[in-house]
Amino acid sequence: MSPPGRQPPSSFSPDGAARHLAAGTLAGARHAIDRVDDAVVALAGVRRRLVGTVRLSKRLGGLPVRDGEREAGVLSRARRVAARVAVPADTADALMHVLMSDACRQQAQAVDAGPPFPIAMPVLPASAIPPAATRRLLHLLPPPRRWKPLLRRLPRAAHAPLAERALARAVRRLDPGTLELVRGRRLGIDVQDLGLAWVFAWDGQRLRACAAEAEATVHGSATDLLGLASRQEDADTLFFQRRLRLTGDVELGLTVRNLLDRLPWEDLPLGLRIVLHRGGALLRAARDAHAGIHP
Repeated sequence: MSPPGRQPPSSFSPDGAARHLAAGTLAGARHAIDRVDDAVVALAGVRRRLVGTVRLSKRLGGLPVRDGEREAGVLSRARRVAARVAVPADTADALMHVLMSDACRQQAQAVDAGPPFPIAMPVLPASAIPPAATRRLLHLLPPPRRWKPLLRRLPRAAHAPLAERALARAVRRLDPGTLELVRGRRLGIDVQDLGLAWVFAWDGQRLRACAAEAEATVHGSATDLLGLASRQEDADTLFFQRRLRLTGDVELGLTVRNLLDRLPWEDLPLGLRIVLHRGGALLRAARDAHAGIHP
């Protein structure tokens, strides 16, 4: 019972409004945390699929399960990323130790299970997971646009070098004389749903990311751009359906596209082909799951 002369706080009083606002904010924050937790677990599942590929490669190459140098590199990279997004280093260490321990157990169990699979066999057949369960799992993976607010907080120096290295590994398979056609020209890539954009130029020796304005830019979603890079999507179809757009110097854009068409897919490093192919298939399946498209 309230003291004499004082009414209990109602939803219309300042105290009641503040409590109502606090309760709503708490519920909203917890709901968002639940979605982030779902995404973390779903990404751990994706990581285990990739570890399956690593396990197969190690077995075929006769390599040990543990790689101290690699593990040190994983921890170092996690700490650098953690520092950029205000996550304590010990939190990043603990998370990566859990993931690496899980990966080692996964690989050790597979080694004990019997002889290695033939190289032509997929690491994890699609039929091993019921379609309904697969769709539920993919539904937990946030679409690229949900990552946009987080990725916007990352400095360009955090992601531009990664994109530069990935593209440089691909274009170095081209004849350097052919690349003279685009020497010094600046091509931009705009991943619209992730809010990421880069500009690249060939300097005569290697492909480099630069801060200058692009002369021509390819715009598209992460799913469509990765599908194009992994040869699972056709450039003509994507442009015709307006899923990709080219702005700026159209002639430069078409020249670059023709150069990439000459790039022999089979000459790309096996690891890069696996990442591109599986990543493109995963994003496309997740997009279809969110759109309610059933195979």
